[in-house]
Formats: sequence, structure tokens, C-alpha cells
Amino acid sequence: MSASATTPIDEVLDLLGLEPIEVNIFRGVSPKDRMQRVFGGQVLGQALVAAYRTVENRVCHSLHAYFLRAGDPKVPILYEVDRSRDGASFTSRRVVAIQHGHQIFTLAASFQVPEEGFEHQFEMPEAPDPESLPTEAEMRAKAVAQVSEEDREWFTRPRPIEMRHVEPVEFFKPPKRAPRQMVWFRATGKLPDDLSLHQCLLAYASDMTLLDTATRPHGIGWFDRSVQMASIDHAMWFHRPFRADEWLLYVQDAPSASGARGFNRGAIYTRSGTLVASVAQEGLMRPRKRS
Repeated sequence: MSASATTPIDEVLDLLGLEPIEVNIFRGVSPKDRMQRVFGGQVLGQALVAAYRTVENRVCHSLHAYFLRAGDPKVPILYEVDRSRDGASFTSRRVVAIQHGHQIFTLAASFQVPEEGFEHQFEMPEAPDPESLPTEAEMRAKAVAQVSEEDREWFTRPRPIEMRHVEPVEFFKPPKRAPRQMVWFRATGKLPDDLSLHQCLLAYASDMTLLDTATRPHGIGWFDRSVQMASIDHAMWFHRPFRADEWLLYVQDAPSASGARGFNRGAIYTRSGTLVASVAQEGLMRPRKRS
């Protein structure tokens, strides 16, 4: 495929195609348009890919990660995998992401041989069909006149994950609202039939919109420079198989904000109502001191 025909989802799949450097060591890169820091979901997805490269015939059921330093998008990221344990049913891996000689991220992931057992789940809340909601591109087009020239290209560019918010997004000066939201999302292109890839892409997408949930009661907009925001940690549990290129509903809430941190939870359902993953994240929400 020529460079001109490359789509945003193709670019993400390329990011997830890590280069093997040595046994248990892989190298990943960042998109060329990332100017300040590496997107947290990218590091999550790449680290899970690195862990999967050392596992056979087992499926990830949980991961727990910490963001230690802001990633530098201008240099590659090295992922070093520690093969912590290979048991009869479960496999454990620890991944460390390194840049400039420092750890920027750590991931612990557990994999399991597929098994049958007891089944139950919370029911999916009612939500309008994604086709009835405005696209993210339509919402951004309405707000683009308010975006600065330096941010406009980033704000309007095509994205690898299509998102449709059940409630319209107010990018500037949003009203104070309850710390809950629901978002439909899916990859913008067809993906191969590989569950591990769908999980890695879901990890990538799970960092989108989640921290925003804790900002809702405080009226913090996307371009609010008075607040410093960043992911601190991230945990995921994969419950059932799914496809990331089909509509998924991300049901989010934020039970608490305190100590300059916001705590957020997410439940991810298929369109038919199957709960496929749960997410928890704490993020930095630090008011900047005025000079």
C-alpha cells in the first residue's frame, strides 16, 4: 500500500507492529505528528503487544500499568519483557518501557488458557444507536472556528478510532455535569481475525475519553490550560472475546476526585449487550498555579 493510501487505522496497526531487537526486547515508534508527549494508549497497546510476543496459546485477561514519565515522541521506545511465570493455567509477564535510559512506563499482564466456568454480568444500560448520533468529525467541524491555528490541524485530522458521544461534547467552557458519560467507538477499518490484536487495539482506545469523565463536574474543557492532566495508572480486565472494528459502548463514571487526582471507571459492551472489558484509571488533575 502506498503512503498516500495509508489510513489512520493502518498507522496505528503499524505502531503496534513492534520490531524485535533481541530476545524479550522490542522497539516501538510514535506517530510523526505527536509533538509534545506520547499518547498513553499507544504505550499501553505496544506494551501489551510486547508481552503477547512472548506468550503462546493463552489470552490476556488483565493488565495493570503505571505511567512514570512523559514519553518523547521523537525517539523510539524500547520494551523489555520479563517472563515472570509460566504456569499450567496462567502466564505472567512484566514489561518495562525505556527512553533516554529511564523507565517511562511499566505493565504487568496475566494470560490464561481458555476455560469454561460460571457466567454472569451487569446489563448494558440503554443507549441510542450510534448511527443516530453525530460523528466526532461533525462535532469538531462545529467547533473548529474556536480552535487556535496551531491546534487546528491536530483537531481536524482523521482519527483511527471513530467515536460517537451519547451527549454532545462541549470543547470550550462546558457546563458542570454529573461525572458519567457513554461513548460508542470502533476502529475505522477492518481488522484481522486475531483476538490479541483486538485486545491491544482496545487497550489503545481505552485511554481515550476516560479521564475526561472526572473533569465533568468541574467544567474543564479540552483546551483549558489552567489544569495539568495526565494518566497516572491504568488497569483493564478482558472478560470475553470481541471485535474492536465493531461498535462498542464505553460506559464511564468517575466516583471521586481528590488530591489533584481523578478516579475513573469504564465498562465496555458489544452492541448486543455483552460485557467484554472493564477499565479503571487514575489521572492527574492538577490546577496550575497562576504566576
